[in-house]
Amino acid sequence: MTIQEAQKIVDNWIKTYGIRYYNELTNMAILTEEVGEVARIIARQYGEQSFKKSDEAHQLDDELADVLFVIICLANQTGVDLEAALQRNLDKKTKRDAERHANNEKLKNRKPTDDKA
Repeated sequence: MTIQEAQKIVDNWIKTYGIRYYNELTNMAILTEEVGEVARIIARQYGEQSFKKSDEAHQLDDELADVLFVIICLANQTGVDLEAALQRNLDKKTKRDAERHANNEKLKNRKPTDDKA
């Protein structure tokens, strides 16, 4: 599905099952909570923290989808076309960073899985 289609699907879901959007401040708080759940999984799966029994039910793909859902909700209720915004953002990054990352010695000398900064 396209991002535009995802925005329409979420909007339809909210109107059918969610009754209405939570207000923007509530959705921002929910987004923060969902990002925290992603961070918890990353810290345990890729970091140094160990899993707890209560972590077993949480899956990274589901938590990332929760984050995306809330971002789409915020975009819908604030009138943001995420597909167009992402394209503009990628264009900006491409112009700004055309050579920046390729010339970054820190990126050249570090394997993606290194624990060192």
